[in-house]
Amino acid sequence: MMRPGLTFKLSVLLALIGVLASGTTGYYAYRANRTMLVHEAEHSLLTSTELLGQRFTAAINDIAADALVLSTMPSAANVAATDDGTSPQNPMRDRLAQVFASFITQHPEYLQLRLIARNHYGLELIRLDRESGGGVRVQESALQEKGQFAYVFDTLALPPGRIYVSPITVNHEHGAHAAEGKPTLRVGTPVADARGDVVGVIVIDVDLASLLRLSQADLPSDYQVYLANEWGDFLVHPDPAQTFGFDKGRRVFMQDSFAATRPLFEQSTAPVLMNGLTQPNEADGHVLTFVRRPFGESQGNRFIVLGLAKPLHNVLVGANMLGDSIVRMVLIFSAFAILLAILFARALTRPLHTLADAATHFFSEHTMVALPLKRTDEIGVLARCFERMRREIRVQMDELHSKQHELAHLASHDALTGLPNRMLFMQKLQEAIDVAKMSGERLAVLFIDLDRFKQINDQYGHSVGDDVLAIVARRLQHVLYSGDMVARLGGDEFIVLVKGERSADAAPAIAARIVRTLDDEVMIDDQPMTVGASIGISQFPADGDSAEALLLNADAAMYAAKSVGSGAWLSYSELIAMQRARDGRDTCRFDSEPEKVEPAADGADAIA
Repeated sequence: MMRPGLTFKLSVLLALIGVLASGTTGYYAYRANRTMLVHEAEHSLLTSTELLGQRFTAAINDIAADALVLSTMPSAANVAATDDGTSPQNPMRDRLAQVFASFITQHPEYLQLRLIARNHYGLELIRLDRESGGGVRVQESALQEKGQFAYVFDTLALPPGRIYVSPITVNHEHGAHAAEGKPTLRVGTPVADARGDVVGVIVIDVDLASLLRLSQADLPSDYQVYLANEWGDFLVHPDPAQTFGFDKGRRVFMQDSFAATRPLFEQSTAPVLMNGLTQPNEADGHVLTFVRRPFGESQGNRFIVLGLAKPLHNVLVGANMLGDSIVRMVLIFSAFAILLAILFARALTRPLHTLADAATHFFSEHTMVALPLKRTDEIGVLARCFERMRREIRVQMDELHSKQHELAHLASHDALTGLPNRMLFMQKLQEAIDVAKMSGERLAVLFIDLDRFKQINDQYGHSVGDDVLAIVARRLQHVLYSGDMVARLGGDEFIVLVKGERSADAAPAIAARIVRTLDDEVMIDDQPMTVGASIGISQFPADGDSAEALLLNADAAMYAAKSVGSGAWLSYSELIAMQRARDGRDTCRFDSEPEKVEPAADGADAIA
């Protein structure tokens, strides 16, 4: 026996190893999970940022397409070339204004839509402004000269078919209705006459906020958007006070707020990713991505920098939950490690021959771990005993499982024919009824009784009768479709389930095939014999809404068919009709034996 002091020391050492192992593993899993979530968030944000940039560019291209459509209208060139804006009545100008109004109505992001003449110092000939959710046409007396603005003279300098995209600025033009004071993007294109001379411009003023809302419609709500022009001025920022600093006398630059974005303003096109987990000073509490996108069509090396951010707390929600779980698991495993350490230390101090004797008598338990079978000491004896016991138990368990499967099959199938028995059939029938009630499908049940089986059984003996039943079972399986089910209820009675929409039409046809098949001679020991069958048919839901009702009604129809003669079949609905015709009462129950009907030359045809 070891001294207690050594047992105590070994227990403490093993306990410390267990606690340190579980704690280190948990801490590593927690840190790895945080890093993985942040990296996934970065990639997701980068994909969303690039998608947002593509949508923003596509939206500008759509606006440019609208401007080109308006500029190529013949009436636009005619009005720009001939109208001086002083005529109060100009039908062509009025029709063109209606077209402008429809564009304003269809595009809620459009703040203004104007036709500006080249002559008359850039006089506005048609102007539609957004006001109170709709478009308002500015009267001739309020139209202004805009020739001094860059978006007019720069657009006039372009060849027809080209697009001008202005810098994004705050609209300070007086009388601009809802557009006044809003961050605005202007898209313009020249209007040319039939000779190709530029006579005016089409200018569309677009609300930047509405344009971004359309572009980020399906992005998560916790995403924050950043947008800067080619100089780095913030145009969109979660804090509105940081935007359009150049319009307020103090400029706020993206590259100053986020130093990592500086390469984007120095010809670099590689995206920038930052996160507050590894870069707390540059991305405090957020995960951010920034991309550079070209801006405009023909204004040189113009671009914008677009960014998306997501709060780091939202990203790490799963990691924080995992951390709480890890703490609880570490505490539990630490306690478990201490307990195991004490038990293991005590176990190692016991005499090995005691362990071998205990293992030799411990055949009621088995272990699934690898055992040290090659050892020659008492631990090896114990391991070999366990291995032998495991093999014996595995063999016994395999035999037991085989017997269980065999018993389960015997419990639900007929031992003679191998068909499902009454219990399994009723279970499957009820399941089919439950499905049919929900799906609206129909079912049919065919009750089959062999006509001459009793004579065969009495004349040739039970052995021949059993062979006949087995042949009948095989023939029934052969004539049925793959989705149908046949079972033996007992004696010479069989039952068939037909499922699906085809059941109403297919049931009589199946009954006819069964009758013809069972009318064929059976050869047993070179002795020909004919079995024959009578069949009753019931259908769901017309003839019953439960398994018991369908089986009972099919049985009743079978007895009525048997009264006609061998090889007949009858549906329960036909039986009810016959009974009503006989006694003149409106009832749905088969309460007495039907009248005997003389069979025709072919009993099946007589009933069918």
